[in-house]
Amino acid sequence: MKRGKLIVFEGLDGSGKGTQIDLLVKEMKNQGRMVYQTAEPTSSSMGGMIRDALGGFVKRDAYELSAMFLADRIFHNVNPVNGIRQFLDKGIDVVCDRYYYSSFAYQGIDADLKWVMNMNLQCEEILKPDLCIFLDVDIDSCDERIEKNRLAREIYENKNTQLKIRRRFFEVLDMLSGIENIKVVNAARPIEAVSADIINLYNSIKE
Repeated sequence: MKRGKLIVFEGLDGSGKGTQIDLLVKEMKNQGRMVYQTAEPTSSSMGGMIRDALGGFVKRDAYELSAMFLADRIFHNVNPVNGIRQFLDKGIDVVCDRYYYSSFAYQGIDADLKWVMNMNLQCEEILKPDLCIFLDVDIDSCDERIEKNRLAREIYENKNTQLKIRRRFFEVLDMLSGIENIKVVNAARPIEAVSADIINLYNSIKE
């Protein structure tokens, strides 16, 4: 049995990840692939604590949040019920909305970036993605989408912070260039054009 592929989507809040993930998963199923769709933070108890912090209900500093995301990510990989590893071992592809790249970019603007990266990249339980797709959209467009689609903003969802996060994302992607399979997709185009590029990227790694 061939091992499944782990495909991760990254991007700023409002970059269209949810839409593009749904389109890719639909295409993968049309191709006869078995697919599990997931996201971070997870639905675990730790994931709930993270969402409370992101929503501004509980104050956490960047180091605490980084450690919480790490614990949730390990659980996301290894838990025997719906963990990433067990799906991949069964030949099922996994598509994940956010992964450790988000920790680097979001918590990495306030916590020590090297510390955040090392504890994720050096953890044997956290699998490396076969493909990371970064959806690149300008800050103003993302902010407009957030304003239109959110009832309330999370702690990172303001333009000044998003600008810092975008810069950090590209710094991190550059650092990992040649080490991990990361592709930047211009997501400021029509949805269908973006989806076509993403499907081609998936097709290039699926065998």
